[in-house]
Amino acid sequence: MKKIIIAFLFAVTPMLVNASGDVHLDSVDIDMSDKASLQNGARLFVNYCLSCHSAQYMRYNRMATDLELTDEEVMKNLMFASEKIGDTMTVAMDKTDAQAWFGTKVPDLSVTARSRGADWLYTYLRSFYVDSARPWGVNNATFKDVGMPHVLWELEGLKKPVYETHKNAEGHEIQSISGYEIAQPGKMNSAEYDKAVRDLVNFMVYVGEPAKMQRYTLGVWVLIFLAVLFVVAYAMKRNSGKTFIKSFHL
Repeated sequence: MKKIIIAFLFAVTPMLVNASGDVHLDSVDIDMSDKASLQNGARLFVNYCLSCHSAQYMRYNRMATDLELTDEEVMKNLMFASEKIGDTMTVAMDKTDAQAWFGTKVPDLSVTARSRGADWLYTYLRSFYVDSARPWGVNNATFKDVGMPHVLWELEGLKKPVYETHKNAEGHEIQSISGYEIAQPGKMNSAEYDKAVRDLVNFMVYVGEPAKMQRYTLGVWVLIFLAVLFVVAYAMKRNSGKTFIKSFHL
């Protein structure tokens, strides 16, 4: 019973996290069979995330196998913080420096997609906006007063929020963000940036549970086996029934 309760808590925790607050989450299409998406997501992760965040439960050689890359390709294009293909995806940034620069401990991202959810990550990475009152000059509509800079700003550009005024349940007037205006264009347009973020989130979902695709593949074979077994068992049942009837008449 105790194991069942623990398994249930692990299953519902992401849903409870996503259900908290009143932030609208945009849906993202996650497809871990899309190797091109995962490869692009890995490239974005090591270029824009791995300098501060780690993914200490993922090894480069495991990633190479799952993403259908050679060890040479990974070492040449995706390894900037390690020297050996068997190393985990850690960073060299000192924890004391991280605390001083960001005001908080920089989290490891190994299981963030599982704890936060893919939709939350997708929305969060597309919700940064200009805020001169913040230390890094940006804020986030999904995670208010976040200590993280907008590391993807050169791709998306910088956005200014557009506010609308409305009354809350108590009748008080409040302002909320209704949209954004481009303050500084980035290298990508809106559709291209959304796709890039989708690839990055897709990769982070993979990092959170690398064995998921193997489970899906195994599940398909199990269903095929059960289908074949059903046909054979049904034929045997019919045959045994006919044999019983013949023996009964004799």
